[in-house]
Amino acid sequence: MCASKASDYRITGKYEMESPALIVGWIDDVSKIGERTLDYLIAGTGCQPCAEVLPEGFFPMAGVSVEDDVAQFPECMFYGSSQHNLLVFKSSIPRSDWFRFLTAVLNVAEKFGVREVFTMGAMVSAAAHTMPRVLVGVVNDSEMKKSLEPYNVMTAADFQTPSGQKPAFSSYLSWVARQRYVDVVNLWVPVPFYLVPVADPRASKRLIYFFNDRYKLGLDFTSIDEEISIQNRKISELYRASPEIEAFVRRLETGGELETEQSEKLVQEVSEYLKK
Repeated sequence: MCASKASDYRITGKYEMESPALIVGWIDDVSKIGERTLDYLIAGTGCQPCAEVLPEGFFPMAGVSVEDDVAQFPECMFYGSSQHNLLVFKSSIPRSDWFRFLTAVLNVAEKFGVREVFTMGAMVSAAAHTMPRVLVGVVNDSEMKKSLEPYNVMTAADFQTPSGQKPAFSSYLSWVARQRYVDVVNLWVPVPFYLVPVADPRASKRLIYFFNDRYKLGLDFTSIDEEISIQNRKISELYRASPEIEAFVRRLETGGELETEQSEKLVQEVSEYLKK
């Protein structure tokens, strides 16, 4: 376990922020829920790059692309907005030195005076895409749990990773932050299993709605509502082309289960149709 050094990160911009919140999203998460949600937040709030964790040493060169003889490392970038008193961190999950990487993240957060941290993740769900998205928050502080009550978030005790298993990266961030007395909430939203290979804009909207409500961001939901509408229309078109697929989804809506072959067919046909 190696402690982070100042050379592991770089502050690139100065913003007048007073104890901002930090929202973290991982680019390689299930259904890219973190990346997509942060893209909406960054665009909607006008956040600008302000710091980065330098990727050298955290990602193997074998996985780094090269363009014009220059290595293109994965993104590990902070964006900030003074107007909204908000800091966001969009990053790939490092392949090594988790503790050192997260220490660098928290060192940057400390430089900006961050008061609380939210991470995002997706839970693969057997429910249909028409069902409401429930937001679950795993917290590391009782006061933080109480502060979530007005936002219709189901809270749970801090998750304990089973013995012998590697913790989820967001859970590890929560553990590292606790050592520094930083409040962290791991937010989880269900994504229907047959939307995992594509996108679930309803899930992203549930997360965005929470952040908009908590931090009074005044976001415009027009674009994501349109994305949801387009997806619904395409799935309805698929129903007309394949009544069997509609029957599978209707069964999920009533709490029924699908056979393995039926689930695989649902994933394949929905994914292929939505990618057209």
